[in-house]
Amino acid sequence: MGLQDARTELETFITGLPKAELHLHIEGSLEPELMFALARRNGLELPFKTVEDVRAAYNFSNLQDFLNIYYAGAQVLRTEEDFRDLTVAYFDRAAADGVLHAEIFFDPQTHTDRGIPFAVVAEGILGGMAEAQARHGITSKLILCFLRHLDEDAAFATFRMAEPWLDRIAGVGLDSSERGHPPGKFARVFAAAGEAGLKRVAHAGEEGPAAYVWEALNTLHIDRLDHGNHALDDETLVERLVATQMTLTVCPLSNVRLCVVPEIGAHPIDTMLAKGLRATVNSDDPAYFGGYIGENFKAVALGRQLSREQLVTLARNSFLGAFLDDPTRQDYLRRLDAYAQKG
Repeated sequence: MGLQDARTELETFITGLPKAELHLHIEGSLEPELMFALARRNGLELPFKTVEDVRAAYNFSNLQDFLNIYYAGAQVLRTEEDFRDLTVAYFDRAAADGVLHAEIFFDPQTHTDRGIPFAVVAEGILGGMAEAQARHGITSKLILCFLRHLDEDAAFATFRMAEPWLDRIAGVGLDSSERGHPPGKFARVFAAAGEAGLKRVAHAGEEGPAAYVWEALNTLHIDRLDHGNHALDDETLVERLVATQMTLTVCPLSNVRLCVVPEIGAHPIDTMLAKGLRATVNSDDPAYFGGYIGENFKAVALGRQLSREQLVTLARNSFLGAFLDDPTRQDYLRRLDAYAQKG
């Protein structure tokens, strides 16, 4: 078999590999084409002339550079229909990548702070999730993220707005600018979320240090760690994460685009697996970072020469780390095992 044939066969295997996505910002799946379509529908002017101009702006040197354009792009999202269309478009792509289950983030403060009612955002996204399940059979859960560059009072205000939807929201998360905004800043609102029966996740150890991961564990009492790359800087922390089987939602192409790692060939995903960490592969903000979950799997598979066994482990970890009931989890794991044995 030639090199190109082997690569095509590997990519086909990855596409069909049953998997869950656990780290996806729905606003970060806003493709330039949809951005322009929504701008036209809502009578808005964009600071870009063409789709190509938008893509040319997607050259980031750090997290803050990305966030600046991310928040600007979100301005086109105005109506329940907009949020539903955005969500359905993501799930169409996820289905093509073999995703059986997705747990997606949304940033209500990005929208409520510009006058969009919480109900418009939540109902639009939840409607899109329901449509995706009917169309593709993909199950999904919704996670409300607090913006860490704002204060905890603003997070509490958002949490109060969310109360009528808490039976349809699986958990809370913490995202946006990490440096200078340690997890402990949100200890009280995370405690309130836990008391309300919600799962808790947080971005930590992406640009921030291993100390932020410790803080997310010990102060926020997280159920899952988003990113976590810099946990590798602290061997005692790695041992803690392995012992508790804490799931890490790793985002390889995002790590490259935001300069967390210099190139995909230097990504530590296989190191994480070798150390016994429950690492997963996810796409983060795929419209901005160059690929959905399939592209992320393919990038690390080729860049780190991962074996099929390692790829199956990454997929297995995604189901083990998902907030699923046990019968559903076992069903997905059986489907994964059947695919791995066949492939």
